[in-house]
Amino acid sequence: MKYQSLTIICLFAIQLSFGKTYQVKTAQEFNKAAASVTPGDEIVIANGSYTGWAVAINNNGTAAKPIVIRAENLGRAIFTGEVHQTIIQVSGSYIQLKGLKFEGCQLFKEKGADVVLVEISAAKYCRMTDCTFNKNSVNAQFMPIVVVAGNSEHTRVDNCRFTNNVNNQDVQVRVGADDVSVYTLIDHNTFMNKDSVTWKGNNGGECVQIGQDPILLGNKYAYATVRNNRFVSCNGEPEVISNKASGNKYINNTFEDCHGELVMRGGHECLVDSNKFTGGTGGIRVNGTGHVITNNQFKGLPIAIRLMYGMAKGKIDTGFYIAASDCTIKNNQITNCDTGILIGGSKNADWTGKFDTKRYPSRTMQDVAPFNNTLTHNTITNTKTPVMQ
Repeated sequence: MKYQSLTIICLFAIQLSFGKTYQVKTAQEFNKAAASVTPGDEIVIANGSYTGWAVAINNNGTAAKPIVIRAENLGRAIFTGEVHQTIIQVSGSYIQLKGLKFEGCQLFKEKGADVVLVEISAAKYCRMTDCTFNKNSVNAQFMPIVVVAGNSEHTRVDNCRFTNNVNNQDVQVRVGADDVSVYTLIDHNTFMNKDSVTWKGNNGGECVQIGQDPILLGNKYAYATVRNNRFVSCNGEPEVISNKASGNKYINNTFEDCHGELVMRGGHECLVDSNKFTGGTGGIRVNGTGHVITNNQFKGLPIAIRLMYGMAKGKIDTGFYIAASDCTIKNNQITNCDTGILIGGSKNADWTGKFDTKRYPSRTMQDVAPFNNTLTHNTITNTKTPVMQ
């Protein structure tokens, strides 16, 4: 009898340690479960195809006992069809989204409301992992399909696949005047087969965008890290990765045959280290101050690294582009390129009439040369013009 009681106690303890499992098949069942989950619980979305979902969870797990939302089997809970409301909104803390698939979704922009597939907002230590985003499309320019927003902290997006998506931005980290999502980690994802967007100006098709307003808000520090990702045939627009905030890190990513670059469009004091670029139209484009660009490898590109002219300089002046300055370009390996390092891209470009000077009080001539940059210990071989000024 004593051993039987001990067994019952142990089984009860095990049940408590693993938490409850809620199996759901509808949005209504999901929202009901989301109102009840506690640390260590799971919401399991049954295998199947789903349309018309708009669900939200705002709960708190713990580091030891996160709340997990997962597919019954990896990749077999599939969301598809027209999307007029965000499918899954995550806030709270220590929530994991795992193994879901979003395929063939058509997102329609609604007045006054964001429409994305997954939004992680006002969240802490939340994670999206092992999810797939394939053949999704949007009907308006600059629409992302995954968003980190609302002063979120320590969000992680990892081991996901973004393939064959159309006219969209894939992952966007929002940086606003009053809400900055910080310490986002985007790692070990695959971005692949992204065709050029059809929008005017060939703009709005980044795979990863950190910040949205480099002119007025580029000085905001997001401290995001984008590392160990693979970008293959990502041709959405000229910026495969678009940095528009300060203090971010881009480490050990690979770019293969991409029609675009890793771009320091705005912001300052970012680290770009140990990335590999093979084929495609470019490597790293640099505006802003104090970036460190080290240990990167470039092979078979028109230009490996471009240090750009600007309309202004430093961290205080407002300019549609800020001249590259006080950057360190060190220990990079460049081979079989047309030009290794270009010091002075877009010299004297005239932007008159091309942006709103009331919104962005900036000069329109891109005539401030790069300055005070340090180039050292770079290895440039089999390249027509190692350094061009």
